[in-house]
Amino acid sequence: MGARYLDLITRRARTLLVLSALLVVLAGVLGSGAVGKLKGGGFDDPASESSRAAVALRDTLHQPTANLVLLVTAAAGDTVDTGGVATLGRATAARLAAEPDVEVLADYWDAPAGAVSGLRSTDGRKALVVAHVDADADALRERSEQLQKAYTATTTGGTRIETGGFGQANVDINGQVTKDLATAESIAIPLTLALLVIVFASVVAGLLPLMVGGIAIVGTFAALSLIAEVTDVSVFALNLTTALGLGLGIDYSLLIVSRFREELERGRTTEDAIARTLRTAGRTVLFSSATIAVALLALMVFPLYFLRSFAYAGVAVVAIAAAGALVTMPALLRVLGPRVNALRVGRRRSAVASTSGFWSGLAALVMRRPVLTALPVVAVIAAMALPILNVSFGLPDDRAIPAAQSQARRVGDVLRADFTSPDSGALGIVMPAVTGGDATARTAAVGGYAKTLSGLADVARVDSPAGTYVHGAQVAPGRANLAVGDAAALNVIPSVDPASDAAQNLVRAVRDVAAPGERLVGGPAAVLVDSKSGIAARLPLAALLIGLSTFVLLFLFTGSVVLPLKALVTNAVTILGVIGAMVWVFQEGHLSGVLGFTPGPLSITIPLLMFCVAFGLSMDYEVFLLGRIKEQHDAGADTATAVASGLERTGRIVTTAAALLAITFFAFATSRVNFIQLFGLGTGLAVVLDATLVRGVLVPALMRIMGRANWWAPRPLKALHARFGLSEGGSEDDDRPEGGSHPVTVSHPVGASVALGDA
Repeated sequence: MGARYLDLITRRARTLLVLSALLVVLAGVLGSGAVGKLKGGGFDDPASESSRAAVALRDTLHQPTANLVLLVTAAAGDTVDTGGVATLGRATAARLAAEPDVEVLADYWDAPAGAVSGLRSTDGRKALVVAHVDADADALRERSEQLQKAYTATTTGGTRIETGGFGQANVDINGQVTKDLATAESIAIPLTLALLVIVFASVVAGLLPLMVGGIAIVGTFAALSLIAEVTDVSVFALNLTTALGLGLGIDYSLLIVSRFREELERGRTTEDAIARTLRTAGRTVLFSSATIAVALLALMVFPLYFLRSFAYAGVAVVAIAAAGALVTMPALLRVLGPRVNALRVGRRRSAVASTSGFWSGLAALVMRRPVLTALPVVAVIAAMALPILNVSFGLPDDRAIPAAQSQARRVGDVLRADFTSPDSGALGIVMPAVTGGDATARTAAVGGYAKTLSGLADVARVDSPAGTYVHGAQVAPGRANLAVGDAAALNVIPSVDPASDAAQNLVRAVRDVAAPGERLVGGPAAVLVDSKSGIAARLPLAALLIGLSTFVLLFLFTGSVVLPLKALVTNAVTILGVIGAMVWVFQEGHLSGVLGFTPGPLSITIPLLMFCVAFGLSMDYEVFLLGRIKEQHDAGADTATAVASGLERTGRIVTTAAALLAITFFAFATSRVNFIQLFGLGTGLAVVLDATLVRGVLVPALMRIMGRANWWAPRPLKALHARFGLSEGGSEDDDRPEGGSHPVTVSHPVGASVALGDA
C-alpha cells in the first residue's frame, strides 16, 4: 500500500470517519427512493423478434398484449350461461372496458361462436375476460393492484370474480419479495452479529463487520437509485445487494480485523499494526474485490436487464464494501487501537495463528495421500452435477409464488387446469406490410396463412382479419381491428401451457411457416425461446471474459500460470455441481414439501447469476488462501509446508466468513418466491462446499500433486510478473517491532521444516 495512503489513514483517521459518516447519510437519503424506481420483469431481450413483435403490435396495429385476466366462477349448480351469471359477466366486462386505461381484448359473453372454447372452462362454470392495461412496468403494478381491489368480489348468489394475469402476478411477486427481504434480514443480521461476537469474543470487534456491511448496502441502494434514473434496473437487485453487501462486509472485515488484532498481539504499535495489516490483508481485500467485480461484470454482456441489474448492484456493492474495509475500517481501528477488544464475551482466543492445529493437520493428512483423499470429493461433486444433464429452463410466471400468497397464482392454476386454450398465452404475429396485390388479395393471403397456422399441432384457433380458423376451417368472420392499412396481425391461441416444451416447439413451427410478407412472432412462449437464444449466444463471451480476466488477475497475484488454471477449473466444476443439486431440488421437486415451492423448470437467469456470484466468492476465498500460501512460499517454505501453514492461518477465517455469508444466503431460502429460494440456497451451498471440501481437501491435494509446478510460468511471464505483479508484500517477520519474538522452525507431518514466523 502507498505511503501517502498509509499516512492518511494513521494521521487523518478522525477526519476520514466524519467524511464516511456524512457519505453514509447522503447515500441513505439518495437510496431511500431506490425501491420506487426499480422495476419488475426484465427477462426479455429488447432486440429479439418477440420484443419487436410486441412493439409493432402496440404501435402499428394498436394490438396490445394481454396482461390482465378476470376469472368469473359461477356458484355450484350454475354455469356461466345461467341468466344471473351471464348478466354479471357482461356487466363486469363492460365496466372494465370503460376504464380509461384498459382495453378488453376478449370477452366470453361477446365473443364469436367459434372463439368461445378458449374463454370457457371445460366444466362450463368459469369464463374469462382478457384485457390489456395501458401502463409501463411501474404503473402497471400500481394499476393492477387497484383493479384487483375494484373487481375481486363474491356475490350473494356465490358467483366469484378474481383477477389474474401478468400484471397481477408481478404485483404479487414483487410484494412478496419485499416481505421476504425483511424476513431474511431479520434472520441474518441478529444471527450474524451473535456469531461475530462469539468469534471475536468482543462486542466491539463483532460490530465492525456489520458496520462495513451496512455501509455497502446503503451505498449500493444510492448507486441503484442513480442508475435507475438513466436505465432500467430490476427490483430483484435488492436481494443481491443485501446478501452480498452483508457477506462481503463480513468477509473483508474479518480479514482486516483479524490481521490487525494479530499484529497488535505480536507487540506492534497501533500505527505499525495498521500499516502491516493494510500491506498484507489490505492487498488481499483489494485483489479479492477485483476478482468478484470481474465475475459480476460479465453479466453486462447479456441483453436482459434483469441480469444487467445484478451487474450494477454487484459491482457497486463490491467496490463500496472494499472501500469501507480499506478506508473506514482502518480509520476506526486507528482510533480504537487495543480497545478493538473491548466488551469481551467469553474466553478470547489468541489472534496469532498457530503454526500447527486442525487445519495444518488436515492439510498434512490430505497431502500424505493426495489422490486417495481427493477422489471422494471429486466423486461427490460429480454426483451432485449429474442432474444437470436433464436441466430444463423457463421464465418466471405466477407459479413462482405459492397459491396461498397470490391470487394471480390461484387464477393461473385454474386457467391451466380447466381451460383448453387460454387466450392470455396467445402468440401474437404481426406483418408490417402484407404482400399480394390489392386489399382483397391481401386479405385472402392472410386468410390462407391463418388457415395453415390453425392446422399446426397444439394450435386451438387462429384469429385474423380474414376470419377465425380452427383446424383448417373458418368458424367466424374476420376481426377488423386486426388490420391497419397494409399491416395485419394474427393471434395464435395454443392448446398447451405457454411455458411448456410443446409451446416452444410451436413457436419454432410457426416461424417456419411462410408468411405473405415479413412477419414477427411474439407472445409468452416466443419470449422464452428468444431469451434462451439470447443468453446462449452470449454465454461463450461471458465465460471468456470471466476466465481470461480471472486468469490475469491471479497470475499477477501469484506469478504462476498453473494456480490460476487450477482455480478456474475447481471453482467452475464445483459450481456446476451445485447447479446440478439445484436441478435435483427445484426441477425434480425434492424438498418441495419442506420449502413450499412448485417444482418446474429453473428460471433461466438464476443459474447464470448464481454461477457468477458463487464464482466470484470462490475466488474470494482462493485469494485469501493463496495470499498466505504465497507469503510463506516467498519466505522460503516448500510447497507442502506453505500449503499447510497457509491453510492453518486462513482456515478459521475462511470457514467463519463462509458460515456467516452462507447464513445470509440461506436466509433467502425462507422466501416464498421460488427463484429467490433457488438463488439463496444454491449460492449458500456453493459457499459452504467451497470453504470446506474444496479449500480443505481438494486444493491441498492438487497443490501437493503438482508440487513445484504450482509456481511455474514461462520466463517472459515471470519477467512481466516481476515488474507488474501484485503480492501481499514480504513475510510475516518483516518490519518486526523491536523486542518482537524471533522466527521459529516448525516441523510439519509432511516432513518439511521452515521458518514460519512467531511462535
